[in-house]
Amino acid sequence: MNTEISHSPLADLSVGVIFLIGYMGCGKSTKAKQLAHRLDCPVIDLDSEIVNKSGKTIAEFFTAFGESGFRDYEREMLKTFHYPEKCVVATGGGLPCFFDNMEWMNANGTTVYLQMEPAQLVSRLQNRQKRPLIKDLDDVQLLNFINEKLDERNPFYTQAKVIVNAFDLDVETLEKAIAEAV
Repeated sequence: MNTEISHSPLADLSVGVIFLIGYMGCGKSTKAKQLAHRLDCPVIDLDSEIVNKSGKTIAEFFTAFGESGFRDYEREMLKTFHYPEKCVVATGGGLPCFFDNMEWMNANGTTVYLQMEPAQLVSRLQNRQKRPLIKDLDDVQLLNFINEKLDERNPFYTQAKVIVNAFDLDVETLEKAIAEAV
């Protein structure tokens, strides 16, 4: 009787904190949950933690304090959160691109860039009302916006220790890519 259970490539490695980064809509929150489940460790969504701690949605926070106020608060949350020894963290799409956040994440964990093409991101960002930076854009405007933002953000995103194509990414492939880099 063969009851072999698929062995996690990360199970025997000391991976610590895994930070998933990438543009909005690339699947950070979904992949964080899936990966944390496979690793039997907690998942932390920094945007959710900001909402819980501040009592405001991200959109309300932007309205009340502007993007710079949000980025300050986001940086503070990133650096002061009490991370478990082993966990998977979904970050906000812009977080790696401000202050020394990317450098800090690289020093304190394994960063994984979930990379996706702009047109793929547009197709995944149909419900835009909860996303203050894109809520008023049509598909053509959104594609132009994403292209422009990725040009700005890729120098930060590509500092990640692991870069994977996130389109149709299954959690086993993600886990294997991380294991190979660790």
